[in-house]
Amino acid sequence: MLNKADIFTYPINEQYETAVAYFSMEFAIDQSLKIYSGGLGFLAGSHLHSAYELKQNLVGIGILWKYGYYDQERDENAMMKPAYVEKEYAFLQDTGIMVTVQVHNAPVHVKAYLLKPDTFNSAPLLLLSTDIPENDYLARTITQHLYDPHAPTRMSQSMILGIGGAMVLDALGIEPNIYHMNEGHSVPLNFYLYAKYKNLDEIKKRVVFTTHTPEMAGNEEHGFSELNDMSFFYHLQEHEVRSLLGMNDYNFNFTLAALKFAKRANGVSQIHGEVAREMWGSYPGICEIIAITNAQNKTYWKDVVLDDAINNNNDKAITDRKKELKKYLFKVVANQCGKLLSEDVLTIVWARRFAGYKRADLAMYDWQRFLNLVNDTKTPVQIIWAGKPYPEDGGSIDLFNHIIERAKPFANCAVLVGYELGLSAVLKRGADVWLNNPRMYREASGTSGMTAAMNGAINVSLPDGWVPEFAKDKENCFIIPQGPKDSPDADKIENENLMNTLEQLVIPTYYNDQKQWLNMVKKAAADIVPEFESGRMADEYYKRMYNS
Repeated sequence: MLNKADIFTYPINEQYETAVAYFSMEFAIDQSLKIYSGGLGFLAGSHLHSAYELKQNLVGIGILWKYGYYDQERDENAMMKPAYVEKEYAFLQDTGIMVTVQVHNAPVHVKAYLLKPDTFNSAPLLLLSTDIPENDYLARTITQHLYDPHAPTRMSQSMILGIGGAMVLDALGIEPNIYHMNEGHSVPLNFYLYAKYKNLDEIKKRVVFTTHTPEMAGNEEHGFSELNDMSFFYHLQEHEVRSLLGMNDYNFNFTLAALKFAKRANGVSQIHGEVAREMWGSYPGICEIIAITNAQNKTYWKDVVLDDAINNNNDKAITDRKKELKKYLFKVVANQCGKLLSEDVLTIVWARRFAGYKRADLAMYDWQRFLNLVNDTKTPVQIIWAGKPYPEDGGSIDLFNHIIERAKPFANCAVLVGYELGLSAVLKRGADVWLNNPRMYREASGTSGMTAAMNGAINVSLPDGWVPEFAKDKENCFIIPQGPKDSPDADKIENENLMNTLEQLVIPTYYNDQKQWLNMVKKAAADIVPEFESGRMADEYYKRMYNS
């Protein structure tokens, strides 16, 4: 059986000696470890990569999802379909540790595996599984599907992550100074800690919380009595939880509870920090909410050859490498869609987690104008879409397939499936334009544009999430003007603004002023680091959340 000494294989930097346990439902560490769905996982993965580079005393706690999120495939009509394939990970180490969590008053055995730091250059990551012979069928299903659609299973997943994760740390002899909840999924951790310390103030000394959800409806909640029946509150009963946290509503809100347990919380961009304070500030007993903007790990995401060319201010080398990277992307397009794209044509990419508010089809809103754009032979464009909808979100899947159908007739438009870390990197390296057009104030942070800028793509974006902190319009990006706040015509207005930006600024600059285009590429790459590189973020968490 492993112990604390087996977890860290690197010497801890004395600046980062505070021991931190980082709880997250998903981690995007490497393409081969498919335990993530989207931005939350990409963020957590970059955090662990930078914690490794800075030699921080931080260990990740996550879940080993048997079927991952899902595999995005195509049906016989080339439409998207979800598939579920069992994953095998020979590179994980069995810790020999098993703990037992009571779920619905029944014992569920939890086995812990270790992703060692030197496997993928990340801080150590403990991954929990209930899919073991010691459990019955129902218990084994808890850790099979990330974000299972069944509410009791999702509650159980939170319990395994929060309570089971804390038990595993105890079994390893690791006593964190700080427990960091990355989103509210792991909130049952606090009830385990209360059983230890019997005092809310003692928990507040040890817990910090990151919220990622700028809409009230997106913050998970369930009925108190239902959670109580699930043993969600560990040794506490419903009335004790209500009294402890001063929560009197019918439902238990995960985010609100986390804000009451934590000593400090953060939103994930400056805008989101303001939104979060507005959302939760009227509730008594919540902690301070600051802003620590999300970031991404450059070591993981950069193309080394292109990065060297940008750093050396070598325009020819930038152009040559960008064409090579576009050719590589276009091989993927040809393989999936049977379309041959050209490395000499402006390539626009829209790719990220697929959700309605992100408006993947905004460019198609005015169909005639879209036709004019894609049929222009004097200044041609190529457009590629990719992204993963939630597998139970019929509306988003229908939209994804609708875009496939509408793009089919055009030799210069393609929709790719399999949007995971590997394809994400290929798209960012091959894109000239990284398009981001969410409904305003719905994007807490968004990070894909950061890694696109690291790889010579220019952001064309509405000023939401992290973008206002970075953007110098027409210098390091192109900003799409936003419409009037809360306007019922926002889609129409912002489609017009998007198309105007493309037609009047982006396309003419690409084809008529390559020097300015390359200046923008270099300016964007320079402005991304260090502010939007996750070394800054990992350091800031220590300074503003863990040690303060």
